Amino acid sequence: MSKTVQAVLVILIVLLMAGGYWYVTHRVKGFPAEPNRPGTSTKAPVYPPLAPDRTPLGKGSEAGNANKPGASTGGPLLRAGESLEYAVNIAKLNSTIANIKVSVLEQKNSSGKTAWHLQAFAHTENPYRMIFELDDQFDSYSEPPALDSVQYELHLSERGQKVDSVQRLLTSPNEFAPQGMSGARVLPGTRDPLGLLQYLRSVDWSKTPEVHSAVYDGRKLYDVRAVLVGRSETVAVPAGKYNATKIEIHVNDNGTEMKDAHFLLYLSNDAAHTPVLLEAVLPIATASVELTKAR
Repeated sequence: MSKTVQAVLVILIVLLMAGGYWYVTHRVKGFPAEPNRPGTSTKAPVYPPLAPDRTPLGKGSEAGNANKPGASTGGPLLRAGESLEYAVNIAKLNSTIANIKVSVLEQKNSSGKTAWHLQAFAHTENPYRMIFELDDQFDSYSEPPALDSVQYELHLSERGQKVDSVQRLLTSPNEFAPQGMSGARVLPGTRDPLGLLQYLRSVDWSKTPEVHSAVYDGRKLYDVRAVLVGRSETVAVPAGKYNATKIEIHVNDNGTEMKDAHFLLYLSNDAAHTPVLLEAVLPIATASVELTKAR
């Protein structure tokens, strides 16, 4: 069971937050943890376009056009000071294996762009820390209204390994990362995982059945597709009972969809559209990230 707990925890946090486990394990095995070291922003990697059956952001997709009917504006739901706390659980276990906290801090200037500072923490709880000790921090600077990522940071501590990565997302050949910061060249309209989570809250799901987004997790660029599958689902979590919209999340890596996992996100049907539950049905177990407190 210990390997199952560890594997499920890793997958959930990778999905919700952004590849922390990938960074640590690959660095330990000798792979580079960052696309380029601080100060070498002129050599930022160039990522390939989305798969042929996906519409790149900014070229007519709902996710890339905030003015199109039914598409999101991204900004109105964000409230400085919001804090959401979650418990990570695995079916048939009687205790929480990890806790996650997601916060909206403030709008601030990030290298000349006004951006929302979004932050998340994830850490394992006893007795599971003996299996997989994890204390990670994620910082996103996402530009309104569509919450395109400007800067993404990983500050990771997992099983005794530490990684600090600060990356500027570059969408133009004429853009370069500031001195002392890494750069990653990505598609225009790319979001990081925290920006994506907040963006999905702002979509008008009564008019938009599906959105696409390029998502950069700190090392790789993915194509994420979120599809409406239910508008009025009853969800009971520790924070209370909610009427929620049910969204199915599909993740494509280099044009190939992840087939061994099934993800569902539930957003409350009130004005806040709070993410109240994330479910993951995996080959090794069924797991959930449940809202415990909203402030």
